[in-house]
Amino acid sequence: MDNRQFLRTSAIAFATALGLLVSGCSGSSSTSEASEPSGSSSVPGAAAPSPVSTAEMKPYYTQKLSWRSCGAPGFQCATLKAPLDYAKPDGPSIKLAVARVKATGPGKRIGSLQVNPGGPGGSAVGYLQGYAGVGYPSPVRARYDMVAIDPRGVARSEPVECLNGKAMDAYTQSDQTPDDEAEISKLSTAFKGFATGCKKRSATVLPHVSTVEAARDMDILRAVLGDEKLSYVGASYGTFLGATYAELFPDRVGRLVLDGAMDPALPARQMNRDQTAGFETAFKSFATDCVKRTDCPLGTASPADAANRMKDFFAKVDADPVPTGESRDLTESLATTGVIAAMYDEAAWPQLREGLTQAMNGDGAGLLALSDTYYERESDGSYSNLMSAYSAVSCLDLPPAFATPGEVSASTADFEKASPVFGKGFAWASLSCAYWPTPATGSPHRIEAKGAAPILVVGTTRDPATPYKWAQALAGQLDSGTLLTYDGDGHTAYGRGSDCIDTAINTYLLEGTPPSSGKRCK
Repeated sequence: MDNRQFLRTSAIAFATALGLLVSGCSGSSSTSEASEPSGSSSVPGAAAPSPVSTAEMKPYYTQKLSWRSCGAPGFQCATLKAPLDYAKPDGPSIKLAVARVKATGPGKRIGSLQVNPGGPGGSAVGYLQGYAGVGYPSPVRARYDMVAIDPRGVARSEPVECLNGKAMDAYTQSDQTPDDEAEISKLSTAFKGFATGCKKRSATVLPHVSTVEAARDMDILRAVLGDEKLSYVGASYGTFLGATYAELFPDRVGRLVLDGAMDPALPARQMNRDQTAGFETAFKSFATDCVKRTDCPLGTASPADAANRMKDFFAKVDADPVPTGESRDLTESLATTGVIAAMYDEAAWPQLREGLTQAMNGDGAGLLALSDTYYERESDGSYSNLMSAYSAVSCLDLPPAFATPGEVSASTADFEKASPVFGKGFAWASLSCAYWPTPATGSPHRIEAKGAAPILVVGTTRDPATPYKWAQALAGQLDSGTLLTYDGDGHTAYGRGSDCIDTAINTYLLEGTPPSSGKRCK
């Protein structure tokens, strides 16, 4: 459910399939000293809590972290404390999971580099331990301590919980292309049930998982680590988190890379429609490649014919789910999720062709596996809290795209125009926040971050989840934004095989010099 709108880097989207994610923390400890806090700015339209004084925040900014070994050799974990409610810093605190791997050398250490893979709901700690801490370019890892913090409500940071595994299975199988009033009512009931579960299980943390609050947490971590400025690489939703930080603390911006950028000025409905068009663009790229191959399950006539066959397949699965060899059949919603998962990275296209071929021949196991990977469902039937955190953050950051099923019905044609293949499902998935128990505290607005150091915004021309025009928009809004373009497929650009992109980003991170604005890479 809501899978159409997850904003996360492809590296984390397929991490579970590759067996990369994280171990627990244990072992010996050490401490790090914090720098003194300073005041914070308020952010119009961004649900910024009331400003707090230095004295009130000092205990957080001067705390010491007790580091202990965790996961693979060289990785350390700790717990950071932050106010649960920044408007009441003397009230309860929230515990946030932090991990790092120290700079390996050679060369002089630059500082800490915080990383976030997106979501909202993706585990930054898992991303660090599974990919960034070992997979980022060695010159970067040599001179930065690689650091991650699971945002509040995510993974190990007092996670939002909504439904158990069995209930989540039922939720992910809900029909998101309702054909009549009865099916619309059933889908609405599913959204309401999910929201009710979140309120029942996570009432305390639910009002306090906004992106603004997560950005403030990042600033506490920056200070505690002893960094005067924040250096950061955020992918997908992580670009909104990074841009929000720059808006709150422009004078503390060091070297920020925002890869697969979001446009913070868009209301939720426009954002969802743009993303619908983005996945259509990605599907056309897949179809263009597929029809050239003898093993293409969508035929070899043309991309347009492949799209029609894809729609026909979804309709057949909607009417008659495909067996998978386990208790869950492949429903239309799960099949769609499996296809969408493969749109994030062209490296997954062979797996998608195989899964579609199997499903069209009566075995839905391959597409179900893709869907399960995307939802972070384990073989024992449990789920990570990705979907719960996604909804909690998204529904707090922006007012809902639609308030009623009637509004969705009136807009379905517009979404189908943006994507004949995915449009109807995307439109109905956009209804979920209408039933959220916690009112939105944020609103769409431009982010300019006047006075910030140069910020590097990266966009991919055929990105499905964060359309290229979003990167263009964010780079144009930021007072010090520079746009770097990757002319290619897939979601995000850094570390995906382009030497041109990687060299430009590495140079910026290591030397502080962004590429010339308008630079394009293939």
